[in-house]
Amino acid sequence: MDMDTIFFDLDGTLTDPKPGITRSLQYALERLGRPVPAQDELTWCIGPPLRTSLVKLLGGEEDADRGVALYRERFGDVGLFENSLYPEIEATLAALKPRARLFVATSKAHVYADRIIDHFGLRPHFEYVFGAELDGTRAHKGDLLAFALERTGTDPARAVMIGDRSHDIVGARVNGIGGIGVLYGYGSREELTEAGAAHLCATPRAIRDHLHAGPG
Repeated sequence: MDMDTIFFDLDGTLTDPKPGITRSLQYALERLGRPVPAQDELTWCIGPPLRTSLVKLLGGEEDADRGVALYRERFGDVGLFENSLYPEIEATLAALKPRARLFVATSKAHVYADRIIDHFGLRPHFEYVFGAELDGTRAHKGDLLAFALERTGTDPARAVMIGDRSHDIVGARVNGIGGIGVLYGYGSREELTEAGAAHLCATPRAIRDHLHAGPG
């Protein structure tokens, strides 16, 4: 691939955040007096902007802002560390770094994304972590990637976005960036294919192999 820049999604791509995200959603719903689904019934919320997921969970805009605040009440202290690196992520990043500029591009607020990247010792691999603002600015992946392209001076034709959900792929496409879907996260093969992913990778190692990064 004629590629010199790679944007990585965070949740469901670099790390598995299921316990922290689902438990924090349960916490918010319980305090709002709403029905509390099981963790496995909340995995569809992993990836999209937080407020968007809460609007769907709550059935409308009412209480959505309060839900975000309650979610962050738990997530900011506990939930962001209820998280784990996917196997082979560090080796994959190490293999890719010599051939491309690496960035994180996540719908998660950057104040949390930065702490997660530092917690797992991934900072040396990435030039910068792009994330949303707490007020929701750039929470949608298309807006975030447009901002990232401008800030980095990247030619979108020489960039690729790697993520596990449709909004990663759609956000890349609207900015003229190639999209690679990963199947070990929280999006299905059908979701990623329908969104227009140019390629699907079943493991982090498959990302490295597809991009011809060598053994690492």
